[in-house]
Amino acid sequence: MEVMTIIRQIRKIDHLRYALQAGGCPGENGFGDIRPVHQALPELDLGEVDTSVLFLGKKLRAPLLINAMTGGHPAVKEINRSLARAAAGSGVAMAVGSQQAGLEDPRVRDTYAVAREENREGVLLANVSAATPPELVAAAVEMIAADGVQLYLNAAQELVMTEGDRGFKGILANIRQVVSTSAVPVIVKEVGFGLSRDTVTDLFRAGVRYVDTGGRGGTNFVVIEHLRAGRTCLEEWRKWGIPTAASLVEIAGTGLPVFIIAAGGLACGLDLARALMLGAGLAGMAGHLLNVLVEHSETALFERLELIIADLRRAMLLIGARNLDELAEKPVVITGDTAEWLQRRGVDIETYARRPQKKMFCRDEGSTIQS
Repeated sequence: MEVMTIIRQIRKIDHLRYALQAGGCPGENGFGDIRPVHQALPELDLGEVDTSVLFLGKKLRAPLLINAMTGGHPAVKEINRSLARAAAGSGVAMAVGSQQAGLEDPRVRDTYAVAREENREGVLLANVSAATPPELVAAAVEMIAADGVQLYLNAAQELVMTEGDRGFKGILANIRQVVSTSAVPVIVKEVGFGLSRDTVTDLFRAGVRYVDTGGRGGTNFVVIEHLRAGRTCLEEWRKWGIPTAASLVEIAGTGLPVFIIAAGGLACGLDLARALMLGAGLAGMAGHLLNVLVEHSETALFERLELIIADLRRAMLLIGARNLDELAEKPVVITGDTAEWLQRRGVDIETYARRPQKKMFCRDEGSTIQS
């Protein structure tokens, strides 16, 4: 086995261990600045509230994605098994962790494929670097019979990683080529530092129609890589990136027909409601769910997912939304640092927060949106 393959597999374990040690910073994702407007007369019964959504041609019980976490080492196979079982039981989507190790070493491919074995009918996303050649992207999709593929952008992580990349030219051209050849929809995601409207505009011109904010406030890979290297992370670098809420509104505010997945520090049903009201079509969670699984059990993870969905339904009733289409039309109040960020970025938040058209692209029409 090549040295880099061994290093990559060991890194999988390091990332899990240090992710649990470092935790997330949900207070930094900006969602505390997003205030839904309470409706004291919702004229709804809780039983009427429908959280279901269509994503990549399949129906989900709730607009939730168990986002990319792990795979690529025998020790993490059971984690992906439990995540897949929980996703299947709750009726939500799931993404596997970076599949580079599986592409390099056939002996660890089962650590990813187990997700499809345990969730044969659900939405499952492959996951590779945005620099991965199209033929290897196709191999990653085939490895797990994926419904879509995430291409991740992680320049900030790579620069801090001792063995990380230092060159980032040609990635946009590669994304364009992957999109034009992929048999499944392509989702471009950040890994924790947010997507700006400028980046999403470039991605849209390259043919991308699905994006994942991966904003600041969740798992911080700059901190994790400092921990791996035994270094102290400066406070300035701990706070690097675009908070999830600001990233989400920047993207939605462009008016581009992209399907947005909001991720980065989300941890409850009310966070889901806020994200959907801002223009997301789906919300992703990773670190919070990993902690529940590792610190408690697979049963506890399933129960947590059920609570998140139940809390989303309760929030929707109090906002006066019968379904996700109605929720997307409800007004929000944006305050604090998020409001200041958006104002300084030229987003007219008063108009945005009131205008129904602001979320007109949050509905996924299936794989046709990629064309």
